[in-house]
Amino acid sequence: MTATETKAPEQDASAAALEISRVSHSYGKRKALDDVSFSVRPSSFTVLLGLNGAGKSTLFSLITRLFGVRTGAISIFGWDVSRTPGEALRRLGVVFQARTLDLDLSVEQNLRYHAALHGIGAAETRARSADVLAKVDMLDRVNDKVRALSGGQMRRVEIARALLHRPRMLLLDEATVGLDVKARSDILTHVRSLIATEGIGVLWATHLIDEVRDGDDVVVLHRGKLLDKGDVASVCARAGAATMGAAFNRLTGVDAAEGY
Repeated sequence: MTATETKAPEQDASAAALEISRVSHSYGKRKALDDVSFSVRPSSFTVLLGLNGAGKSTLFSLITRLFGVRTGAISIFGWDVSRTPGEALRRLGVVFQARTLDLDLSVEQNLRYHAALHGIGAAETRARSADVLAKVDMLDRVNDKVRALSGGQMRRVEIARALLHRPRMLLLDEATVGLDVKARSDILTHVRSLIATEGIGVLWATHLIDEVRDGDDVVVLHRGKLLDKGDVASVCARAGAATMGAAFNRLTGVDAAEGY
């Protein structure tokens, strides 16, 4: 740790769980993100709402350093992901849209491999694995191969894996894609419960209006531009709409029923 890293920024109660500041990103001449700024409060659930192509996955790639941040800045509890990546990413758990579990390994083996990447010892890994699998109701499947699980069960294991190193900020990119209605509801319930029980800040990226609840913070992203942000009631009020679906329609010009 360098001299500039001796005091953890998250000791400042004002530090956001995630801070996106004037971030832009282009693929050649196509601008995927255009001057995007918003923050996620600690112990809160923020929905990043946008259609396919809105820029959600690009933003996640920047937050997780799959892409370098060229314009703007991103920080996690005050740690800049470009200047202090180790400290920033240590506080971050991620569930990507694409499945990333090894199907031929057991649930336990998948978690053990992740723990090794984070330098967690064997005894601590066993204790943490039992804890996080219990949180997502998957402890009874610990010895099963991943390929024997349903899509919803795989997602829950991925969430457990993301929690294994005890992050304080959790990113989930289209975590319910391809799941049935019950599995979607179960995943949302599990993730929302983490805010109350673990104090984790959550950024939930989705294109599904019905995954937004009235008490959520919401960020509306469309074609790389941030159209509005705030709690659901405020966004709806500014759009002159009674529901989030109607607000999305007015903000983007896309009918939510058709676009989703």
